Amino acid sequence: MPRYRATIEYDGTPFVGWQAQPEGLSIQGCIATAIAAFAGEPVVVRGAGRTDAGVHALGQVAHFDLARDWPAATVRDATNYHLKSWPIALVACVRAPDDFDARFTAVARHYRYRIVSRRAPLIIERHRARRLAHRLDVAAMAAAAHLLLGRHDFTTFRAAACQAKSPLKTLDRLDVRVVASDAGSETIHIEASARSFLHNQVRSLVGSLKLVGDCRWSPADLAAALAARDRARCGPVAPAMGLYLLRVDYGDGLAV
Repeated sequence: MPRYRATIEYDGTPFVGWQAQPEGLSIQGCIATAIAAFAGEPVVVRGAGRTDAGVHALGQVAHFDLARDWPAATVRDATNYHLKSWPIALVACVRAPDDFDARFTAVARHYRYRIVSRRAPLIIERHRARRLAHRLDVAAMAAAAHLLLGRHDFTTFRAAACQAKSPLKTLDRLDVRVVASDAGSETIHIEASARSFLHNQVRSLVGSLKLVGDCRWSPADLAAALAARDRARCGPVAPAMGLYLLRVDYGDGLAV
């Protein structure tokens, strides 16, 4: 059966998350329904990351198999036609090797968390960034983030329901920077890269980094929370609307 690899963009606001569930609208379910509508067969869509409810994606990757050898461009366009009712789009689609697996052959995942500091409520970006009414100490956040790089036991920043076999992960990148600033607002991006992440790890890290930005924690306090390996030491988990799955790498040099 031909295997296809798709790069997917979505606004996670109306969904229960990526993964299909007994109740509620899922991204995985909507894509499978759209593909079945034109292909005339049931399909299982397997994603690189199981993003939570309200989390967005600019570069989610998924694979699926079809009985008929459709042109990849037809698969992309026909699926998008049947996705018109939902804020989801296949940005690209290509034929993939039979052993390609969107989840298990990934070598890196990249996330971005967006914070907008301004007094006025967000309107255009209401569900696409976290708003804070005050500014953060970004320099302190960046210094604290640097202390978390490398391989660690991230139990402190792991959801209680996480199904990963081990809390050990290697964090390759955790950058905090201001990307736009004027008299009335400031936009901050927190970007994290690793081969894989624990459930809620990025949002947990962001929530604790915010405490540093609020001057309630020092960078040393964040390092101590990591070393404690205790979920109770984590700061409040950041809300989902600011998180984006940017892209997934596979080490094949193919960008789709």
